[in-house]
Amino acid sequence: MNSNQQKKIALLGSAHPLRGGGISTFNERLAKALQENGYDVEIFSFSLQYPTLFFPGKSQFTDEPAPENLTIHSIVNSINPFNWLKIGKILKKKAPDLIIVRYWTPFMAPCFGTILRKVKKNKRTKIICIADNIIPHERHFFDTIFTKYFVKPIDVFLTMSKDVLTDVQKVVTKPSFFTPHPLYDNYGEPLDRDAACDLLGLDKTQKHFLFFGFIRAYKGLDLLIDAFADERLREFPVKLIIAGEFYENEKPYLDAIEKHHLQNDVILHTDFISNDNVKNYFCAADLIVQPYKNATQSGVTQIGYHFEKPMLVTDVGGLAEIIPDGKVGYVVAPDSHTIADALVDFLKNNPDFSSGIREEKQKYTWDKLVMAIQSITA
Repeated sequence: MNSNQQKKIALLGSAHPLRGGGISTFNERLAKALQENGYDVEIFSFSLQYPTLFFPGKSQFTDEPAPENLTIHSIVNSINPFNWLKIGKILKKKAPDLIIVRYWTPFMAPCFGTILRKVKKNKRTKIICIADNIIPHERHFFDTIFTKYFVKPIDVFLTMSKDVLTDVQKVVTKPSFFTPHPLYDNYGEPLDRDAACDLLGLDKTQKHFLFFGFIRAYKGLDLLIDAFADERLREFPVKLIIAGEFYENEKPYLDAIEKHHLQNDVILHTDFISNDNVKNYFCAADLIVQPYKNATQSGVTQIGYHFEKPMLVTDVGGLAEIIPDGKVGYVVAPDSHTIADALVDFLKNNPDFSSGIREEKQKYTWDKLVMAIQSITA
């Protein structure tokens, strides 16, 4: 019998039926990895994650089926202090061996900080924070005070980029460790490129650059549109696919496409991309492009690795840590001209990154993350 079998873990963060982007997907995949290693896992997710007024997308919920064999309690209300005390009391009484809490925005700090303070009173449960960000991409006046409130009950911090680890160590003196973001291997097996193009109604004779994910200012889509307007690219049969929901005003992006006369060269699929459709986009793509202006880590790179696609990232945050330049793709400065140079090189010279991608992806397994959790909680 696995020695972990009697150990109970509560995972505090987004999960089905919330979309939550990569956070929900990650939490569900981590829960499964922990179960596979013998742990008893429950996820405590939100009944209300964001008030509608503050949510930038079209819907917070998915109508996709729930993941199998996971226990998900949708009971946390992010803006109700009485709920925080109630959830804290529930978790204190349950007294799991470990709580893993995801931290990605100071907005959640009052909620999580209050719940975890209550739990700490049982003097049994250890608390790990997996920090996506400790200093947010988009700043607010309350960030510092909220984050200081959140960190107090945490025992150990785990980050998935060295950049975030540095930020954590600026804020707290508590134990903190780095382990890489695992692959997103839960979107199914790769499809033949032509089959994926057929499913999406794309021209198989064209090359496809893919920008994927929620569209926010820090992700640099404006830089990519400007880069894609480079006249050198018009010499090649290539389309830019923008696949993901706008989380801000779409008008500046649409205006830029029109200004550069790219209406026939850019394919806009800007509704939410369901989980069962993700593989179609990645398998149809020839190059995944992440032109971020600032970043920590990105789940998009880990989907790209799973589907063994070359990637272009900008040299910001932790992106360059996991995309070796010239081996897996391109690492460039976050400016449109440099991005355009790399896009032209890809089309002109047709580099083969396949062996480098296969080698590098071996570093990013879920077992390694579970082992890191085990080692810091032993």
